[in-house]
Amino acid sequence: MTGTKDDRTPTVDHRTRFLAYLDAYARKDIDASATMLAPDATLRDRNLSVRGHRAVVAETVENFRNADTIEIEVLQTYEREDGVAGELRIVVDGTVELHVVDVIEFDAAGLMKAIRSYKGRGD
Repeated sequence: MTGTKDDRTPTVDHRTRFLAYLDAYARKDIDASATMLAPDATLRDRNLSVRGHRAVVAETVENFRNADTIEIEVLQTYEREDGVAGELRIVVDGTVELHVVDVIEFDAAGLMKAIRSYKGRGD
């Protein structure tokens, strides 16, 4: 169960889980990515919002189909008791550079229940 040792220190290492998810995503490993999602997971970004494990997996599969390669550089991470946020630099197909902040919420089992992605700028 997610809790804290004190008011500042998460007892569940969400950062490690987040980094594992990003690694699976960059490798386009749908099986590994899917196992990290809660049954009622949600995904929201600038142009879509989907609910449920199946819908989030389907959207991820579509993203994988649209990219030959995905490189993810983690610039910063920020943790709280039930989640983590990461400032990311993503390069798609070696040419499309994106700067995003992903905010992830975890359930009590340590599965990702919400993924929110916000597009930013690189400067």
